[in-house]
Amino acid sequence: MKNLKISGYGKALPKRIVTNDDLKKFVDTNDEWIVQRTGIKKRRIGDEGASYLATDAAKMALEDARLKPDDIDLIICSTVTADQMTPSVACMVQKNLGISDIDVTAFDLNSACTGFIFALKTAAALLNSFHKRALVIGAETVSRITDFTDRSTCILFGDAAGAVILEKAENNKEMYFYTNCKGDDRWLNLKGFKSNVDMNNKTVESGFTRMKGDEVFKFALRANDDAIKQVLEQADISISDIDLIVPHQANLRIIEGIAKRTNLPIEKFFINLSEYGNTSSASVAVALCEAHENGLYKEGDRVLLLGFGGGLSWGSILIEF
Repeated sequence: MKNLKISGYGKALPKRIVTNDDLKKFVDTNDEWIVQRTGIKKRRIGDEGASYLATDAAKMALEDARLKPDDIDLIICSTVTADQMTPSVACMVQKNLGISDIDVTAFDLNSACTGFIFALKTAAALLNSFHKRALVIGAETVSRITDFTDRSTCILFGDAAGAVILEKAENNKEMYFYTNCKGDDRWLNLKGFKSNVDMNNKTVESGFTRMKGDEVFKFALRANDDAIKQVLEQADISISDIDLIVPHQANLRIIEGIAKRTNLPIEKFFINLSEYGNTSSASVAVALCEAHENGLYKEGDRVLLLGFGGGLSWGSILIEF
């Protein structure tokens, strides 16, 4: 898609830092074991709901773009950890920012760790038809759905939000999008709410994130192979033409595997998972924000975003800046 640009970036992170050593209070683990297997050293855990983190990230993105809240007419939030079933996180962000109710569309979508990729693609499509300027957010409080007695998952996740402003522009730059899904809940799932079974007003119950790490690892490598191949073919370029890759921050071994399979130096990948862990759909959003803050790409560069997660789902976006 042409004539779109990202004009603002924002992020929000809870203040509380939980180190690997802190997790020893909950499970049989240690810093060396976690770092060797994941590359994660710490994560953020917050008391705030996803809508509060999303609002803070949105405020930062608006300030960065030098825009007012009422300049936004589309809000899309990717999350699997909304504060409540309804209203959506996106609608709560609209309320918190004081955005007027004139011709505004606000909604959440759920595609787990691929969610920010799906949200940007959806926003781009709507900007090319109905809207002018979108606030696109990935916001998660994954700690609320984490079983802190399960050593295989509790070491991985953290809370965060990231946001960008996507808008129409006469810059003739391209954005290439690819997304795909395979309905499969065997290796990665989060059981939903159960209530009023047989109309008995039973207590609401919910599950925790469950994952078969070895299978997810193999899926992630295959999915990223596909996601990279598809957008490179759309753009008619090779992987060597990419200046920076911003992958989902799930596991350092996965990112190293992608680097090996693409014959790219690991330095071409932006990596911040040692500080935040896996923040699900906030992951790529926060990483893109920090890559921008650190000046890791410039006008004329090509940046590749990669996501994969529950669904199973995967996708990529190639942005010409």
